[in-house]
Amino acid sequence: MTVDTTRIAAGDLAALLGSRLCHDLVSPLGAIGNGVELLEMSPDFPGLAQSPELRLISEAVGAARARIQAYRMAFGMAQGEQRIGLAELRRLLDGIAAQGRLTITLDAAGDFARPEIRMLVLAVMCMESAMPWGGRVIVLRDGPQWRLVAECDRSKVDPTLWGWLDGPQPRTLAPSEVHFALLAEAARAENRPLRHEFDDTGGEIAF
Repeated sequence: MTVDTTRIAAGDLAALLGSRLCHDLVSPLGAIGNGVELLEMSPDFPGLAQSPELRLISEAVGAARARIQAYRMAFGMAQGEQRIGLAELRRLLDGIAAQGRLTITLDAAGDFARPEIRMLVLAVMCMESAMPWGGRVIVLRDGPQWRLVAECDRSKVDPTLWGWLDGPQPRTLAPSEVHFALLAEAARAENRPLRHEFDDTGGEIAF
């Protein structure tokens, strides 16, 4: 009996697809951003750089690029030997905060394994789902442990959705909720148990 060594695990195949999609979208968005910068500097269009229309396009492109970078980290391949520096992590979290209603504060030092940062970004996405009206998130790293502490004036928490962080649930996930299952799967793959709680005014995810 021969063993097929060419098959790719379903999770790895999904991550490869995520990486491919993000890679292919970054290039055209970069080209649009460069075109906007050229228009802003062109003497042929005086005053265009200050126009609300061009500012809207520029902001939309910046937000899309930031979101794709977050998607690449959360849904793409995460090899254990890859490292993420503190400055890159700060830019990533600032980009997520800039396009949403969260304020994210980072308290960490050093550089980090990419699988850890993948889990971190997925955890931030879970908190975004619980705080659609906005809130504050403090990201803390203490030795090998990460803690995300959230505060808000109002939350929207579905216990059956958060149950996915403990393992597969009978509740069907919507595409906009897939990060809950992915965070649980990433935690199992990295052998990093998750702790989580969330109520009307905030909560915590730790791993």
